[in-house]
Amino acid sequence: MPLFKSWTSGEGVFAIWKVEESNGQLRALLKGAFPYDADISRMKAESRRSEYLAVRVLLAEVCGEEKEICHEPSGKPFLADGSFHLSISHTKGYVAIALHLTREVGIDIEQVSGRVLKVADRFMSKEELHGEKEALETYSGGAERSTLYYMLLHWSAKETMFKLMNQAEVDFRNHLRILPFRLCSEGCFTGCECRTSQAASYPVHYMLHPDFVCTWSVI
Repeated sequence: MPLFKSWTSGEGVFAIWKVEESNGQLRALLKGAFPYDADISRMKAESRRSEYLAVRVLLAEVCGEEKEICHEPSGKPFLADGSFHLSISHTKGYVAIALHLTREVGIDIEQVSGRVLKVADRFMSKEELHGEKEALETYSGGAERSTLYYMLLHWSAKETMFKLMNQAEVDFRNHLRILPFRLCSEGCFTGCECRTSQAASYPVHYMLHPDFVCTWSVI
């Protein structure tokens, strides 16, 4: 199983897996008595089936046993046995999971793609867009690549925050803010939200990879 990376932080466990198997091979790795086939039969897209299977295979690899994933009405995933708090993400060719024994956790993974350059003003504020130059001053990854990473991190971090908020009608541009930071190959910055009365802040950790950016947070 091509486990790209796994790491722990306190009571949290995080893992990213590069999906290389066919759906048939993935299904063969799942031996538990869970309704995998019934779930898959309702999915028309092969890519969706692959994500479904890969997440469950990765979860079994990390936990040492297969676990049933359920969903709240909002779509937020949780484990049927309540053993961990759970967060899931996927992008082209990769799936990611985050588990924590006692605290809420969020994770997001995004493919590196130039599309983000065309839509950045839909989810980034003027202040965030104008902070690009300072953020990239010390990063040596090349101008175009650095800009992609900078903007993708904003999108990914806001996805991670959104998962932790578990709120409806969140406007990424107006309700979520990433505070200024310096881009590195990995690091941590702060995100804030003004959608709820708590106006919570989130420590958002991140890593950069040629294929993706990944962000995660524990609250």
